[in-house]
Amino acid sequence: MSTATTARGPADPADPAAPAAPRRKSVTGTRKALAAGFLLPALVLLGALVVYPIGYSVHRSFFDESGGGFAGFDNYARIFTDDSILVAVKNNAVWVAVAPAVATVLGLIFAVLTERVRWGTAFKLIVFMPMAVSMLAAGIIFRLVYEQDPDRGVANAVWVGVHDSFAESGGFPGARPLPVHPLKPGGGGSYLTEKPVSAAEPALLPLVGVAPARMPSGARPARDPAAGAAEKGAAAEGAAAEGRITGTAWLDFTRGGGGRPNVVDARELGLKGITVEAVRDGEVVATARAGADGGFSLPASADGALLRLPAENFREQYSGVSWLGPSLVTPAIIGSYVWMWAGFAMVLIAAGLASVPRELLEAARIDGANEWQVFRRVTVPLLAPVLAVVLVTLMINVLKIFDLVYIIAPGSAQDDANVLALQLYRSSFGSDAHLGVGSAIAVLLLLLVIPVMFFNIRRMRRESRR
Repeated sequence: MSTATTARGPADPADPAAPAAPRRKSVTGTRKALAAGFLLPALVLLGALVVYPIGYSVHRSFFDESGGGFAGFDNYARIFTDDSILVAVKNNAVWVAVAPAVATVLGLIFAVLTERVRWGTAFKLIVFMPMAVSMLAAGIIFRLVYEQDPDRGVANAVWVGVHDSFAESGGFPGARPLPVHPLKPGGGGSYLTEKPVSAAEPALLPLVGVAPARMPSGARPARDPAAGAAEKGAAAEGAAAEGRITGTAWLDFTRGGGGRPNVVDARELGLKGITVEAVRDGEVVATARAGADGGFSLPASADGALLRLPAENFREQYSGVSWLGPSLVTPAIIGSYVWMWAGFAMVLIAAGLASVPRELLEAARIDGANEWQVFRRVTVPLLAPVLAVVLVTLMINVLKIFDLVYIIAPGSAQDDANVLALQLYRSSFGSDAHLGVGSAIAVLLLLLVIPVMFFNIRRMRRESRR
């Protein structure tokens, strides 16, 4: 058989005349080069925007305010000796301990409960909706919510409404008599008539100091006791015969001027609802409340007694809680943060809850576990990885919280609500800027975030091995 007609096999390595086999390019090396080419732009940006600023901040933190003198660890020592920075560290600890936990717990409750209602999807949409609002807008919203004036702040409007349902406020805060009036201070914020009253002469109780806009609704022009007696005739004589004490309590002020003191003028209003007491030997013998025209009537037992306007008439109206005061400003801002991020926690937990095997839940119920036991011993342990993700994410988020605190806290309470990110801004760009201290605070924030990130990475690797 001719060798030309035989099939050509592979070159024999033992044959020196055989042609050499072509070299194959390394597939692994090609893939690495391709991956490096795609990653290079991202690595350049990462180095320029993350690595370089971190390195420069660490370097700058060891220099003084001007940047020309080496300060060593003085800037770091100042963090733990300066009172305002210590307040920021303390508030950050409160934030990390409270805000992520509350948001995660609320998200868990919402996620579990919405599985059992038909309108659960709509509820999730409503709870998650604040995530679409920027921190700036949320801060402005809650600055108005926490406004001290109940007419503007929703929180105080609700609080004052509940309070006034159980404790009535005085109707005429700030009201007082003039020196020419027949009234004198009676102690404890009350006012007494200078002379005892009698049925033969109507009692006059004039006051000033009540803004017309603050007068009770339904108040009518004050009743002139003399004119009333003339008009009523027999009725007035009957009241006098019974020995009843009558009189008028009114606002002795005429808008536009022209009024006379101690005289009921036509445009002056009665003090509707004011309480009048008859006092004899320090004891109250009769009580009356003025009508819409300020008129009141006391029984004959009040004859010869002094009339008193008790302090309850002049008690300041309850104005609510100072939500943005020094003691409540941090909890109030944490509440606004929870309002925004509880929806985020709910959505992630609901996604994890959807993957929980229903067979395990049903098996626990068959074994006699009630719903609370199923939730605590089955649902929560199965959701532990998701809960850890939510909790760690929110912890990292609150460590750098800035927007809400800066916008919601008023200038008078900003020192009390201070956090590290806000102090970083104030130290770096404020009126007393010290870039060395600001850089040291930035490095401290980085050091606080690293352990949390390290924990999260370890947890993710452990989950990937399962």
